[in-house]
Amino acid sequence: MRNISEKQRIVIKLGTSTLAHKTGKLNIRRMTNLVRVISDLHNSGREIIMVSSGAVGLGAGKLGLPEKPKDTKTKQAVAAIGQCELMHVYDDMFAKYSVTVAQILLTKAIINNPSHCENFRTTVESLVGMDVIPIVNENDTIAIDELELEIGENDSLSALVAELSGADLLLILSDIDALYDGDPRENPDAKPIPLVEKITPEIEAMAGGAGTSLGTGGMSTKINAAKIATNAGIDMIIMNGRDPEKLYDLFEDKEIGTLFKSQY
Repeated sequence: MRNISEKQRIVIKLGTSTLAHKTGKLNIRRMTNLVRVISDLHNSGREIIMVSSGAVGLGAGKLGLPEKPKDTKTKQAVAAIGQCELMHVYDDMFAKYSVTVAQILLTKAIINNPSHCENFRTTVESLVGMDVIPIVNENDTIAIDELELEIGENDSLSALVAELSGADLLLILSDIDALYDGDPRENPDAKPIPLVEKITPEIEAMAGGAGTSLGTGGMSTKINAAKIATNAGIDMIIMNGRDPEKLYDLFEDKEIGTLFKSQY
């Protein structure tokens, strides 16, 4: 038994590939369904905190760029455009279900500063206490490290947010169904792994490379997020965000995606 139905405070990480078409523009149908299901989970009494990718990808899409820009200066400008677009859409969509959202932008400098971390915790607790869904993102307009190094920071960021906010579960929605014992894009016989009790070198070796042309993360960044979360006593699940209705199955303890069990 997974006992996901018992989880109360959940951090949900949404990847660019879940939120946008390959063009970079918003996947309106999917986002509409995601917001509806997340609002329903929120209304059931669960405390939801979102970590959303997509600022750079959506900014590139709004400008009609064929792909994400390569240079940091342009990426930062595009992120500023995309961040505005992203929060406008979230605010509008959640408002239809009478759910209020708030934006929190983080950088590594904030996360690495104990007093700033405490301020973050206090803000999250206040927002959750007011029945608000905080939406957290890396501040791509000034976070040069992430933009230059392309390390898929929002996967790791979501794990750090889960740890700092005292979450029971980290849920990463991506364009993959689960962790596989091989690359399903190259090996049709690759099988999904429903449960990972411990992250071993063998598990790490199963991680693939980079993600899509619009996203920055691959399975390796998700394994890193799983390390952070499980070492902090938080279960983590990777699942496909293509069909938001699957979230209902997940919270009815059906076997969806890959569950990484906490280490204590």
